[in-house]
Amino acid sequence: MTRSAAPLMTPVLIAGCVVLMLGFAIRASFGVFQIPIAEEFGWARAEFSLAIAIQNLAWGIGQPLFGAVAERFGDRKAIVAGALMYAAGLVLSGWAVTPGQMQMLEILVGFGIAGTGFGVVLAIVGRAASAENRSMALGIATAAGSAGQVIGAPMAEFLLQSFSWQEVFVIFAVVILSSLFALPFIRSPKVATKAELEESMGVVLKRAFRDPSYTLIFLGFFSCGYQLAFITAHFPAFVTELCGPIDPGSMIAGMGIGTTSALGAVSIAVIGLFNIVGTILAGWLGKKYTKKYLLAGIYTGRTIAAAVFILLPVTPESVLVFSAVMGALWLATVPLTSGLVAHLYGLRYMGTLYGVVFLSHQIGGFLGVWLGGMMYDMTGGYTLVWWIGVGVGAFSAIVHLPVREKQGPVAAAA
Repeated sequence: MTRSAAPLMTPVLIAGCVVLMLGFAIRASFGVFQIPIAEEFGWARAEFSLAIAIQNLAWGIGQPLFGAVAERFGDRKAIVAGALMYAAGLVLSGWAVTPGQMQMLEILVGFGIAGTGFGVVLAIVGRAASAENRSMALGIATAAGSAGQVIGAPMAEFLLQSFSWQEVFVIFAVVILSSLFALPFIRSPKVATKAELEESMGVVLKRAFRDPSYTLIFLGFFSCGYQLAFITAHFPAFVTELCGPIDPGSMIAGMGIGTTSALGAVSIAVIGLFNIVGTILAGWLGKKYTKKYLLAGIYTGRTIAAAVFILLPVTPESVLVFSAVMGALWLATVPLTSGLVAHLYGLRYMGTLYGVVFLSHQIGGFLGVWLGGMMYDMTGGYTLVWWIGVGVGAFSAIVHLPVREKQGPVAAAA
């Protein structure tokens, strides 16, 4: 009698997707607030950019911490703490009237994103999925974040037509708290071998830190954060200010996109839409092919896409084509990187180990956002920041090639 295959779509996966979708819808919208907030207070572009950069860094620092909290005290408690911090940070940010206040409050938002983001939720999904479905389940969960991105920026742009940015922040705080209704379905089993249970977190972390492959994965994730955070935070403003005019008789205008401001918000949604396909495809390919080569290929594709885009005139058509290409490669690295960490070091401390790797991602994100604002104020444009992104993307493509994919003794026993 043959055993039936384990189901791919489970209540845990669906609930995890809800949490990620709502959290990332809000997180992906912050670039839309770049110009309204700067214009209201007369801030330099670098001021709000630094706030978003600090948010990214706090997210990265908080990721391994929330991973450890989830593994020590329970997944649900980590998500509840994250959602409460996220909501509080959004509401309090609406009261900020100085750059310093905004920047400090974004620390709270960043920690909230960490508690409701990939580090915690992907670990839950990874433990709940069967070995044959794990890569695909991680891809689907990552795609849920992209689904949030599809609706987040356009929703923010729509709400700003009727509400102040402060009121939109309050609305978004309510949205993130609504994700807690998914908690009853998050029941992730503690999947661990006897060998994993006998090892402390400190022992596993030391072994990973001494492994050159872990270091290479850590370094390679840097460019992912740099490119994604820079585009999320600055692309709407970049398109608004530098894109050529939209022809009233064009297909783009026929879709109801009449201004470059609207096009900037829609471009983030297009990235998210195409990333749904890209991340699911990456999860499927990760089950069949070597993950390090897939990662190298994704970073190479991003590098080429960014270089070609910045070399050509910025038109409404090139914006949408670039958004579609970059979207297909956007978060495709996440299921492969998290799956590689689980493959090499086991599931017991996956949340913490992936969280540490994700810190590199967010250090890159901090620099991408901050440099974007600073270089804009210094030079009046984003060209130099784009070319730095091209360089670090090429670095990540190369650095993944020596990564081993042979499991360690504990992971192999899983």
